[in-house]
Amino acid sequence: MIAATPTTPPPPPAGPERTLLLLVRHGETPTTGKVLPGRAPGLYLSERGRVQAERVAERLDGLPVDAIYSSPLERARETAEPAAVRSALEVNEEPGLLECDFGDWTGAALAELAALPQWQAVQQSPSTFRFPNGESFTEMQARMVAALEVLRTAHPGGAVVCFSHADPIKAAVADALGTPLDLFQRIVISPGSVSVISHVEGQAPAVLMVNSTSEPLSGLRAQ
Repeated sequence: MIAATPTTPPPPPAGPERTLLLLVRHGETPTTGKVLPGRAPGLYLSERGRVQAERVAERLDGLPVDAIYSSPLERARETAEPAAVRSALEVNEEPGLLECDFGDWTGAALAELAALPQWQAVQQSPSTFRFPNGESFTEMQARMVAALEVLRTAHPGGAVVCFSHADPIKAAVADALGTPLDLFQRIVISPGSVSVISHVEGQAPAVLMVNSTSEPLSGLRAQ
């Protein structure tokens, strides 16, 4: 009797491509928690913020990164630079990742703004609020979500790191979760934190991580 020759089973079919969007808030600046800096130029990271930027770059070790994008503001680009060096990639400016346009409130002290009657709308019904001579939260969310959709489409199956600001990231995470904009202030996005949205074509987005500041990111592909 001739023994049957064992055959190697065929590999399982590949699953659908999954694109990862890593949303990174810039590191701390000298005004973090004190002032609403908005889009005013010339604001750079503090010493602690530079440490946070390096930490983000370290956490990316082991995760193949396809592209790095940043808000044009200095504090976001400065946060992106260490990650770009480690990944041997360029930092691409993406205007859609910009901070909200706070209009006449740009540069105001947070303590003074919190005393205004309009502040309650900012916190409790942001979908109804527009900053005086600035942007509405609804416009900000639409802009951010549209920008991320363009980046996702440009890098199918890849990992894209996007350096942005607290409110735009909160709005994007809320959209991915299906959370109403009026509840987006419940999401916390700390300086130097990473939030991750996974996209598979034809499926709803999945939020894998929110406001993470410690664990390595190399395991994201296994999730």
